[in-house]
Amino acid sequence: MLNRIKRQVLFCLLFLGAQHASAQLPQPQRPAGQQKERPNILIILADDLGFSDLGCYGGEVESPNLDQLAENGLRYKQFYNAARCCPSRAALMTGLYPHQTGMGWMAAADLGTPAYSGTLNEQSVTIAEVLKTAGYSTYMTGKWHLTNHRKIDGHVTDSWPAHRGFDRFFGLIRGGANYFTPEVCSNDSVYQSPPDFYLTDAISDTTVKFLDEHFRQKGESPFFMYVAYTAPHWPLHAFKETIQKYRERYLRGWDETRKERFERQQKMDLFGLETRMTDRDPEVPAWNGLSAEKREEMAMRMAIYAAQIDIMDQGIGRIMQTLRQAGQLDNTLVFFLSDNGACAEFISSGKSKAVDGSENTFESYRIHWANVGSTPFKEYKHFTHEGGIATPLIVHWPNGIKKELRSSYVTEYGHLTDLMATCVEVAGATYPETYRGKPIHPLEGKSLLPHFSGKRNNRGRIFWEHEANIAVRDGMWKLVAKTVQDDQFDPSKLELYNMEEDPIEMHDQAAAHPEIVDELYSAWQKWAEQVGVFPMDTRGYGARMQAYRRDINGEFDDRLGGWNTPAGKELVSVDTTGRLSGKNSLRIVAAGGDAAPDLPVLAWPFQAKQGESFSLRLAAGSEREARVIVKLESTAAEGPVVLEQQISTQGGKREFSFDASSLPQDGTYRLALYLSPSATGSELWIDRIELSPRP
Repeated sequence: MLNRIKRQVLFCLLFLGAQHASAQLPQPQRPAGQQKERPNILIILADDLGFSDLGCYGGEVESPNLDQLAENGLRYKQFYNAARCCPSRAALMTGLYPHQTGMGWMAAADLGTPAYSGTLNEQSVTIAEVLKTAGYSTYMTGKWHLTNHRKIDGHVTDSWPAHRGFDRFFGLIRGGANYFTPEVCSNDSVYQSPPDFYLTDAISDTTVKFLDEHFRQKGESPFFMYVAYTAPHWPLHAFKETIQKYRERYLRGWDETRKERFERQQKMDLFGLETRMTDRDPEVPAWNGLSAEKREEMAMRMAIYAAQIDIMDQGIGRIMQTLRQAGQLDNTLVFFLSDNGACAEFISSGKSKAVDGSENTFESYRIHWANVGSTPFKEYKHFTHEGGIATPLIVHWPNGIKKELRSSYVTEYGHLTDLMATCVEVAGATYPETYRGKPIHPLEGKSLLPHFSGKRNNRGRIFWEHEANIAVRDGMWKLVAKTVQDDQFDPSKLELYNMEEDPIEMHDQAAAHPEIVDELYSAWQKWAEQVGVFPMDTRGYGARMQAYRRDINGEFDDRLGGWNTPAGKELVSVDTTGRLSGKNSLRIVAAGGDAAPDLPVLAWPFQAKQGESFSLRLAAGSEREARVIVKLESTAAEGPVVLEQQISTQGGKREFSFDASSLPQDGTYRLALYLSPSATGSELWIDRIELSPRP
């Protein structure tokens, strides 16, 4: 525990500054009669948390602070996310379907259509942007994950939180990182984390800092705070002392743990006594069939995962204590939920393969424990069966929830787009038709406020599509289909469930009610056309990323995003003066002795197959004669070079076009620019680089 306290203190001093130390002091109580009319709003989002992980949803992980919020607030039995990190965050932040915001898939690639650009678009507004117009101060800590990775690499910040309505931001722009050594951001500035850092605690502590400073500096002004933890997303990283709390607990195995979770869920009336949970996933072996060594390893995986949740819950406790000390807990509307279901992804890429939670490991807890996290449902993150889209939702707001409803369940279903609608209503804000001169999609969510007084909001239809996994929820009926990676969506595999009688999706009613299947599928198709779902893509993550690598950032719209600079960044920069084409261009300055002749000043790697051939076009210009060598070459040592040309601008601007030889083998190739030995002292500009396959 002492080491953990040292980590927190070091972070405060090195990263947040000594001002944080005073922020930890107890704040004076505000008299109860001076509560603000409009509530503060706090949204806390966990990452990859399973439906059953928390104590208040049947889990054995110690989550006393979240359990207390549930005990004094509301819990939803059927609340939905969008099945994956980026789509869920987009829907939560905007109140729109992910495709309407450009986030129909992930931030890893722009798939070439507006619905799948991988960056939050300008036809959407964030909760922060809307609430600022109503006088709210706005803060965010944690994971953003709504900006295309290429833009992040190029430090193109126009879609970062500080440009999408947040007054202050600390956290990650990307989707995940090593918990001990992440690259973190403060507004638009990027830093390497200091020694003895742990991301979950940094998110919690910075949230406390932002709140303390808000109360001291802005008094009665309401705030909107979005806390987006990366916990318990892989990699499995946690403190040894917290891991040890759980190691023995999980030696009982996943079969017994899953059984105990469902029994608790039934006792707490999440599910009726007449229901039964799904069978163990067929990909998961029986715990009793494992060797003793394997049991130790797998129990340790779950112990680290549980420790990640535990540490997050402790941080949430510190946040709640800050609100309590400021006299603002009763007047703060708190939401807690998860971005998708339990994660069955297989991750193992660290320097060490030990399963001990240390910083040189990079592991996941695997489908074996994800099957427990999804209790009692089937499927996981990515998919639109309940195991992929069902999330805990805890709502805590003493001033806004009827006292007699506290510690009760909301039985109507809802969707994370509803959070925007709720925030707009309770804040007295107006959702805009236009914003900064751009038309904004109409709000898709529906306010949850009626639930806080025991009324219905009659939610209506909700739609999903992620990687051709589709669903529609309409009243008691849910239409759903799973599509395996690289397969095409097959409408003959549509399933239909009565979610009031069968909330665990055990009994497919499609054959008994074909007319309902047809009606809901027709409604889904109409929605899909409207939001730009088609064509549905089922390629894997890596395949989509590699396809995107073929689309070179050749006009430097994303600055140097996607480009490598092996010879050093000091030789290249992006010129924004319109030197060549009226947009950005690459500027190369070759001072004497700056570059090693065998290292390119700029390189774009991509994967290619034997027999492929490419054409290259580019524009170059200079004020006096300048030379650069262009190569298309294998990245392997002494690998083949299929194109090598020296280009000379001789002053002015020139267009160049070359055809490369066919590739002799599969592998990773790169388009590379080298300085000519005679280029010393020269300065030139390059843009409009196009690499296209030849027939």
